[in-house]
Amino acid sequence: MRKIVLLLLFFTMALQAQDNIVFKKFNSFNLNSERILKIYLPDSYEEKTDNSYPIAILLDGEFLFDVYVANAKLFAARDKAPEQIIVGVFQNQNDERYSDCDFSVDTGLPNEDSAKFYGFIKDELLTYLENNYRTSLFKTIVGNTLTGNFTNYFFLEPEPVFNAYVNISPSYAPEMQSRLEAQSQSVVTPYFYYLSGGDFNPEKRAAAIKNVHNLLKLSENPNFNYKYDDLSNSNKTASIGQSIASAMGFTFETYAAITQEEFDEEIADMSPAEAIEYLERKYVEIEYLYGANVKIRESDIYKIEPIIIDKMNGDYLEEFGKMIMRLYPETPLGDFYIGLYYETGYEYKKALKHYKNGYAKIGADNPNGDGYYANIERVLEKQRAERLGLNSGEELPEEEEPEQGE
Repeated sequence: MRKIVLLLLFFTMALQAQDNIVFKKFNSFNLNSERILKIYLPDSYEEKTDNSYPIAILLDGEFLFDVYVANAKLFAARDKAPEQIIVGVFQNQNDERYSDCDFSVDTGLPNEDSAKFYGFIKDELLTYLENNYRTSLFKTIVGNTLTGNFTNYFFLEPEPVFNAYVNISPSYAPEMQSRLEAQSQSVVTPYFYYLSGGDFNPEKRAAAIKNVHNLLKLSENPNFNYKYDDLSNSNKTASIGQSIASAMGFTFETYAAITQEEFDEEIADMSPAEAIEYLERKYVEIEYLYGANVKIRESDIYKIEPIIIDKMNGDYLEEFGKMIMRLYPETPLGDFYIGLYYETGYEYKKALKHYKNGYAKIGADNPNGDGYYANIERVLEKQRAERLGLNSGEELPEEEEPEQGE
């Protein structure tokens, strides 16, 4: 009986996991045929109706879709990437991938059949998704070997169609390396380009990948964000999952919370004003790049806190506190920083007001209440010392108990 219950539970969970994955037959004008799409909608899609979501288009959808979705859900759960709308394009029902992604051996550009598939992706599929789903402006395209090469034609447009390109062991067409090099130097807004390869690839393909890498790594264009993974210690099948995970971490690196490495390299030597500006700019870039309206994370606030408190005599504590009160008015954090600003300036009455306001937001049953109340006690002691004319840090006299009869 227990086994039956567990089996039913397993199937129930499996069905629930598929609730936000749908199959769709798409009738393409360009291809003059139907194509199967597999579409994943994020868990929050139905609940957070004001949210918009980046799109990921996966060529070779039969093979890449499940791997990409699994990584996307993990990255979103860890707050390392925004949730995404993910679309797998099936190309392996009747070996369509070979006609879809073919190219002229003379020019290295799409031929008549693959130009139709290009039009299907650019003009039909993306338009359909933008008209029927709440999509943000950020778009990723992923391909493997032959389909990996095909993703690059979208990048070579005067205004590239996608924001991020994931090339897994691509079978590069002739002249592709020189075209990619020129484009990497000329883009004027940010794009992400990921490339992976390894010695498990045929010799000719491996050599072409290395040639492209040796050119792209020299690009000094700040708008061309590039990463290469040599996965020679892996194998062809395992490298697909490794590439997708690495590419996702690279593409959405800006989205993630500030790491210790980012703090040490970018922020540690900043002034308080520069650190606050860096934090605000990071979240403006997140919204600009990914279309995700994310509030400044509390963990990022704590990351730059030492700079605000320790440098320039805490002069920016008030500005810092006001910013946090706009973001998190329900928490005591903003009141704490403003209270600390007034306390360090010896304005104890104002400090006490903000500390008390903050304490009122905590609640009596909060385990952090006693720790926060210590701020109030400290300022009360300083006020008493000030009334008695004692210097800061000088020990206060003990209050004597009145004698009987007094």
